Amino acid sequence: TLRATLSKRGVRVITGLGKYFRHIDKNRNGFLSQADFKEALKVFHLEIPDEDFKSLWLILDDSKSDKVDCGEFTRAVFGEMNEYRKAFVRKVSFAYMKLDFNKAGSVPMVVIRKCYCAK
Repeated sequence: TLRATLSKRGVRVITGLGKYFRHIDKNRNGFLSQADFKEALKVFHLEIPDEDFKSLWLILDDSKSDKVDCGEFTRAVFGEMNEYRKAFVRKVSFAYMKLDFNKAGSVPMVVIRKCYCAK
């Protein structure tokens, strides 16, 4: 299965897939067409037989919108986050919001230097 193939090669493949998904998501909506999704799998040498791909697509495209949500794909492969990871993400998000007080979507290094203490 795809999950078994992914778990053999680890987090690097998923991280790379996520970056690739964002790269080919031209309208930045977090969705990929069936052709784009299939091409992404092929680029990462995750080719699966057509019959298995059709089954995978039916599972991932449960809304029958002919597109797949990249976040849902990641959750389908990794599963939901445990409570420890959720708490960590909340802490990081809170810290980022404090640093990005202008809501610019990025934080200049100058701001990080002012706020960060290595002690």
